[in-house]
Amino acid sequence: MNKQTLVIHGGAGTILRENMTPEMEQAYRQGLEDALKAGYQLLEKGGTAIDAVKAAVVSLEDNVLFNAGRGSVFASDGSQEMDASIMDGSNLMAGAVSGVKNIRNPVELAHVVMVNSGHVMLTGDGANAFAASSGIQTEPDEYFFSQLRYDQWMQVRGTTNAALDHNVQVKDKKFGTVGAAACDQFGNIAAATSTGGMTNKQWGRVGDSPIIGAGTYANNNTCAISCTGHGEIFIRAVAAYDVSCLMEYRGMSLQEAMDKVVLDKLVKMEGEGGMIGVDAKGNAALVFNSAGMYRGIWNNAGVKQVNIYKS
Repeated sequence: MNKQTLVIHGGAGTILRENMTPEMEQAYRQGLEDALKAGYQLLEKGGTAIDAVKAAVVSLEDNVLFNAGRGSVFASDGSQEMDASIMDGSNLMAGAVSGVKNIRNPVELAHVVMVNSGHVMLTGDGANAFAASSGIQTEPDEYFFSQLRYDQWMQVRGTTNAALDHNVQVKDKKFGTVGAAACDQFGNIAAATSTGGMTNKQWGRVGDSPIIGAGTYANNNTCAISCTGHGEIFIRAVAAYDVSCLMEYRGMSLQEAMDKVVLDKLVKMEGEGGMIGVDAKGNAALVFNSAGMYRGIWNNAGVKQVNIYKS
């Protein structure tokens, strides 16, 4: 039996212990633990990697602390637009949505796109119409309202500035994305990513999270990856797929390939953030070049932990 492994992230950036109250730190840790439990319990019961990553990301989307689903940030027009993607490493099938509104769990919509639409990515009104025809759960605007997110938007509203972070104060810069990667007992792997994007974003901006190969990638022959960081640079770097390429064509291990992309390639491009990944043997890596990354891992080799800071 392969090593069953689940890794998750809730965003990366300038996350410093001195800027975190004990109560807030505990809330973030509990959110990560809840997501790990939601996904890993499915693996324990013989569930698939796809089921596990979807369940873990749904849990994070339902938590208002994370910039995805319920906790999504406000765009320049006061709306909350969400992006998500999911990929199955066993068959290279993928689904993604961008610019959707009022969808409770965008990752579930991305999964339905993968399974039922015949397409890979749907956007905006078309994606919302497909969600309605597929019975995807929606919520009113009030469900997605967070005073913290609203206050962040107020700081930059009326300007052309868009903030990549949970908190627009530079001292507490956090790239708001959530994601998961998993390996099941059959050696199949999968990854999923979800985000509310940038505070005060304009012109229908789309980051790396819904883009297969940039923010999400999964291939049983190499790895499953979910990214979080400065989306524009992750897109230019084709970050998630580059890890797979380094493993496939240069024979690197998962850890070596992720280190190369995150700690070398992205740094040279001034791309801050990180990624999580697994391979088909259940090996895992969680790598970031920022001060911190909300992250967690659980496997059947006795590893179960969540972390926030670099050390």
